[in-house]
Amino acid sequence: SSITLSFQLVCAKFVARGQNAGQQAFIYRTLRRRAWMVGILLGAAMFAAAGPVSAYLRLPSRNLVMVLAVGMAFYVPLGARRGAMQGTLQFGKFSASMILETVVKFTCAVLLVKLGYGVFGAVLAISISVIFAYFVPGLGGRLSTPGEIADPGSAREGLQAILFFVGQVIINNIDILMVKHFFRPDEAGLYAAVALVGRVLYFASWSVVSAMFPISAAGASSERDGNDHILIIPMAIVTVLTLCFVAVLSLMPDFILHSVFGSRFNVTGGGADGLLAMYAAATGGYALSVVLMAYEISRRIANTAWLQLLVSALVVGGITLFHGSLREVVVVQQVLMALLFTAVAVPFVRSRRKRLEEAAA
Repeated sequence: SSITLSFQLVCAKFVARGQNAGQQAFIYRTLRRRAWMVGILLGAAMFAAAGPVSAYLRLPSRNLVMVLAVGMAFYVPLGARRGAMQGTLQFGKFSASMILETVVKFTCAVLLVKLGYGVFGAVLAISISVIFAYFVPGLGGRLSTPGEIADPGSAREGLQAILFFVGQVIINNIDILMVKHFFRPDEAGLYAAVALVGRVLYFASWSVVSAMFPISAAGASSERDGNDHILIIPMAIVTVLTLCFVAVLSLMPDFILHSVFGSRFNVTGGGADGLLAMYAAATGGYALSVVLMAYEISRRIANTAWLQLLVSALVVGGITLFHGSLREVVVVQQVLMALLFTAVAVPFVRSRRKRLEEAAA
């Protein structure tokens, strides 16, 4: 995910900055070629390591990893394609790509499991959906025009993107893994259920970031750097989303959990009803930080990816020290997400103050 999303971010950024269709096409083709090289290498490495990986994870067959490796080869260049869609503001095709991948994955998984292929069928459905999403929908338009030499992005930009998404992957997943280690299976399952509901808020917020990023990146190459509405509007949308989520989860946690997990789900036994709103608040704070970080990366204001990586390490340390209860685990994340938001807001405030001073002078 980190590598795929890194190609998507870099491609969206530099395609958006292309001065014409020819430059945008050249940038996309260059990054797509690099993505294919990386994807094939990763897929080959996963294929070769299928035996050891299967043994470590206690999988019933190495074929599961081998099938997933085929999908991996397509998954990285898929990130470049989606980045090109973002960079040229083809949000309809971008959303169609995401939706079609999910629909194909779900449909194939149900069909293959029903046909008796079990877990292998479910994993095969993942690779089928990724391969399908690479070809459908087609890009067309300006990205099919003859290329014109342009800057396809630097290794530094790629490293910054990788750090940005590595931090995201850790923050979004490490708490579930650590709770699984420190708590009983039933408590870990309860926490995973709460976290799953909270993920809905994060992915809704990420959709806003996906729309903002190419517009902000394109504006950075012009004289419109003072257009703060490019950031203010996404921040306002994510803030409203967070407040609505927290309010709904506070008022009717039982209804939400029973709707998602069924009427037999034990809501009150582990205090999941109270955790929902708390977890949503922590997720909302992180989502606001992601909006700011994406804006700062698009404008080259600061490399806040390092800050996020540091906070992800603090999350690990914090949960290791404070895990007396599930509520304590969530509080650790609330405090650290507030700290992250404060830290990533500092470069933006400084940059804006500098612009105001220069305008006054």
